[in-house]
Amino acid sequence: MSRAEAAAGQAEAAVRAPHPLWTLGLLRNELVTTFRRWRTLALLGVLAAVPVLVGVAVRIETRDGAAVAGGGGEGPAFIAQITNNGLFLVFTALAATLPFFLPMAVGVVAGDAIAGEAGAGTLRYLLVAPAGRTRLLLTKYATTMVFCLAATLVVAGSALAVGALLFPLGDLTTISGTRISFTEGLGRALLIALFVAVSLTGLAALGLFVSTLTNSGIAAMATTVGLLITVQIIDQIPQLHAVQPYLFSHYWLSFADLMREPVYWDALVKNLELQGLYAAVFGSAAWARFTARDVTV
Repeated sequence: MSRAEAAAGQAEAAVRAPHPLWTLGLLRNELVTTFRRWRTLALLGVLAAVPVLVGVAVRIETRDGAAVAGGGGEGPAFIAQITNNGLFLVFTALAATLPFFLPMAVGVVAGDAIAGEAGAGTLRYLLVAPAGRTRLLLTKYATTMVFCLAATLVVAGSALAVGALLFPLGDLTTISGTRISFTEGLGRALLIALFVAVSLTGLAALGLFVSTLTNSGIAAMATTVGLLITVQIIDQIPQLHAVQPYLFSHYWLSFADLMREPVYWDALVKNLELQGLYAAVFGSAAWARFTARDVTV
């Protein structure tokens, strides 16, 4: 091979290889595009409204001194503590939105990631750019994960604001009965919000895989949400207890263990391991499908 041919080959490789700044620019553009859509803003608005509705309902029910039914320490039972400390509205709102509202919003964004581009006819133009299919897929997944975090923080932030407005704040009692300071409770609320966001990584990977199977964004979103509902139903049938620990939603409400003293880590670790497994399996399946896909639109 002559020097001219070698130089030409190196120049061609340099053109094909995406610059790191170009990759960051692609991620930035994806984030801006996603969060500027009216659909995304509407989803975040609905999520922000849930804590408002819960807080107002509890305030109305307890304005005459009546107690709110509930007890224990898991899931919506946190509602029994809201009147004592508005910070518990954060935990209640996350528990109320996690089974359906939060994952539904994530399923919509993940399902539309690739299929939406294909349906709009913009996917092939994205692939012409030097990023390549793998980087494009990773960018789509990273954008979906940023949405998971944003959606969770919207719920937590809205709940904290409403809780501070309608109820007293201060030291709070953990599920184990010990007292912790408001600052520590606020830190645990943030940790719980981050944990909830990470709990959606498996669903995000599943939705991205579904998105690579079709050119219809609506079909991909509907399929992802349908799978979510199916899994939730299976997780509630006692006769199917043998498969329930392997469902991506089974340990979602284990975040309540972060409000124990000391923290119970068993279910929390199992949830993280399960989400990692789903992300690896369906992320790999999405990559295999997308890199071998014949993009014509």
